[in-house]
Amino acid sequence: MLGMMQVSKRIPFEDPNWLNGIRALYALSNIIVVSLYLFVGKKIKSKNDQTTLKYVEPAPAMSGEEPKLVTTTVAEYYESQLKAAFKSVLMGVGMMGVMHVYFQYTNPLLIQSIIPVKGALESKLVQVHVFGKPATGDLKRPWKTASFMQGMQGGDAKSDKESIEEAEKSGRGGVKEE
Repeated sequence: MLGMMQVSKRIPFEDPNWLNGIRALYALSNIIVVSLYLFVGKKIKSKNDQTTLKYVEPAPAMSGEEPKLVTTTVAEYYESQLKAAFKSVLMGVGMMGVMHVYFQYTNPLLIQSIIPVKGALESKLVQVHVFGKPATGDLKRPWKTASFMQGMQGGDAKSDKESIEEAEKSGRGGVKEE
């Protein structure tokens, strides 16, 4: 990352040829990420794993609500994760568009050409569906999120038998989400 920042300082962004080349690289990287996620979506639909997945979703922090039991299928869980991944890509493109078009920042184009591809290749969806890794250990569903905001919102979903039974007894959800 620091190396890319140093490289981006040495690129003559004032030259229209270089700038258009970096713009093309940014567009290509996002096309690669979207294509990868479309391929993952196709794999999810072809497998159509209807195994029931139960987990307890944490309550939002300081809301006073109880954690909610979620009952879904593996395919629906993967599709929800894929939808979140697409939203993430679109948010990145939108923010980069504002920074580049409105504020005339050009250096982030180069860095943002690499980060989304790296993130997509390291994502758990791609690890499971493209690289064929088994959904065990760190890839066991529901996936733990590594984001700071998730920690602020009450933590990760729990899928242990004790948490699920407690949520079922207290009547906190359990209805299959549509």
